[in-house]
Amino acid sequence: MENRMFFKTAAVAATLVLIVSGSVFGQESGNAPKEKAFRIERSMPPEAVACIQCHKQEHPGLFADWAAGRHAHANITCYDCHKAESFDPDVSKAHEKEYQSSTSKYGTSEYMVPVSAVVTPKDCSRCHPDEAKQYGKSKHANTIEIIWKIDPWLNDGMNSETERISGCYHCHGTVIKTKDGALDPDAWPNVGVGRINPDGSKGSCTSCHTRHRFSVMEARKPEACGQCHLGPDHPQIEIFMESKHGDIYTAFGDEYNWTAAPGTWTPGVDYRGPTCASCHMSGAGETLTTHDVTERLSWEIQAPLTVRPSDFKPFPSGTDWREERAKMTEVCTQCHGKTWVDNHYTKLDKVVEEYNEVYFKPAKKVLDELYAKNLLDKSRFFDESLEVEYYELWHHEGRRARMGSAMMAPDYAWWHGFYECKKRFNKFMEESRHLIETGKKAYKAEDFPNATGSTEKPPEVFKK
Repeated sequence: MENRMFFKTAAVAATLVLIVSGSVFGQESGNAPKEKAFRIERSMPPEAVACIQCHKQEHPGLFADWAAGRHAHANITCYDCHKAESFDPDVSKAHEKEYQSSTSKYGTSEYMVPVSAVVTPKDCSRCHPDEAKQYGKSKHANTIEIIWKIDPWLNDGMNSETERISGCYHCHGTVIKTKDGALDPDAWPNVGVGRINPDGSKGSCTSCHTRHRFSVMEARKPEACGQCHLGPDHPQIEIFMESKHGDIYTAFGDEYNWTAAPGTWTPGVDYRGPTCASCHMSGAGETLTTHDVTERLSWEIQAPLTVRPSDFKPFPSGTDWREERAKMTEVCTQCHGKTWVDNHYTKLDKVVEEYNEVYFKPAKKVLDELYAKNLLDKSRFFDESLEVEYYELWHHEGRRARMGSAMMAPDYAWWHGFYECKKRFNKFMEESRHLIETGKKAYKAEDFPNATGSTEKPPEVFKK
């Protein structure tokens, strides 16, 4: 028994010697097949561990949201997104005090790192440079500049700062500022799509990819867009849900592959009917994915007078509408025949022409005449009823008619659109003609409520 064990041990030892010396059965060690093991170690700095452990206890919902997202799976932590420089204006002073605790293992100075609650597209661009660059060119990111150029509510101070903060700026975005070492409550919290951030970047990625999961699936669903694109003046979510596309989404949306990798979400493979994102942002055929929602537009149908995007003076697109229509056509023809798509655009172009020529231009001509004859006071907008009638003709019914046609929602194109345009137009013309014939000035609402908003354009937006 002992001899047998001796020989077995000797044989193993001899084999090891042969392997170490580089020759087994006459093969050199350099050519010998070897097992290859790839080992990837991901680690976090201790500061990141402190963030996670603390927020796991203090904000379990926030932690669970992050833990379920792709960032957590890729080891992207609070530290990676929220870390700031000590001299940044938006560094949280209150958060620094958390590192002076004697009751928490992680509440000590060794884990201290300056952080900001404001995570910006500039921060996100460290990992998503193309998306941030595209987004920065879009109307979304520049929407504060656009509304301050065209919106009479702001330019004439016809609503209060509170009304703006609770309404307009919730979607369009605020100018983030600090006050007494903390984020100004008039500007924060806010994830408006055109927010102006302390680092100079514009917008908020969390407008669509809400934190802390930052879900691609969420941003692909129409409800993400419906947070802002709804209501009497831009009811895109209602229009979409009325259309055949929305009907298909309602019926089959639970079967869509919402989690396909970015750039691979394919019509007919991952989804049956499109959503807002698949038409305006996702790739299809040779048309590439984009975060610039200004692309693929051949008309500026939210403007008072419908123009080509390159001719929209408040924010010229710098694009050729023919090229952009070709991109959208390629998206459409993933599911539709070319004749179907071409004829749809022929119809849309006729809708645009009739809105411009029959409704908007005549109303604008009469409005200018009322101002020229001093029958309307031009100093402020909305304090005379004809100004409201004119505004709602293009801003409400006129938009619904054009958008309903563009997105194939007949009820919005007609009953909520042109039908209401006719009523508004007739009322506007009747009152206008009466003033012109009698020479009587329009009634002016001297007690117009809450017209207290600042008319100063934000210097952070219009800096020279």
